[in-house]
Amino acid sequence: MNWYNRLNEYFPEEEMKAYGQLRDLIHDQDMYHKEETEDYLVLYGEFSSFVFVDYLLVKQKVRSKGVGSQVIQKLKAKGKPILLEVEPVDPEVADTQKRVRFYRRNGFKMADRVHYERETEDGETFTLNIHYWSPKPIGQRSIMNMMAQACDQIHNFRSQRHYGRLQADPDKVLELKEPVLN
Repeated sequence: MNWYNRLNEYFPEEEMKAYGQLRDLIHDQDMYHKEETEDYLVLYGEFSSFVFVDYLLVKQKVRSKGVGSQVIQKLKAKGKPILLEVEPVDPEVADTQKRVRFYRRNGFKMADRVHYERETEDGETFTLNIHYWSPKPIGQRSIMNMMAQACDQIHNFRSQRHYGRLQADPDKVLELKEPVLN
């Protein structure tokens, strides 16, 4: 359970899954993986056509030393697109800016046409940005479809049991916006 405490101390409350749901994902969902070392912790789903990074946490004292980039490189070696959720940059929270810079340095782009808005148990909404890396060009509709699969098989895995509701109904939380034409 120490790994869960590490996550819980770092990630915002609205982004944290219940311990029971994560335990079930790790033990009962073959495509869901947890890798933990002294320096990092990553939980991700490996689908047939993409990887979804659910949580990536690098220990504070080794940040900016290449550990996170090494984890990303291991995932890139699978040769599949990688998707992850990133909090929008908040000028008041330095870590949000650092995260976005980290993912950009590692070749990730924001899926700027995929709108992703979730709801807390209290009914408050919060937005997350979808960032992606792909070994070859990929369209935003494909990104949204992959994200819908991650919602169904990861965020919603036994969510009725753990929360009494779906955590991320793809039909409600995802929307593909039309491209902006100049």
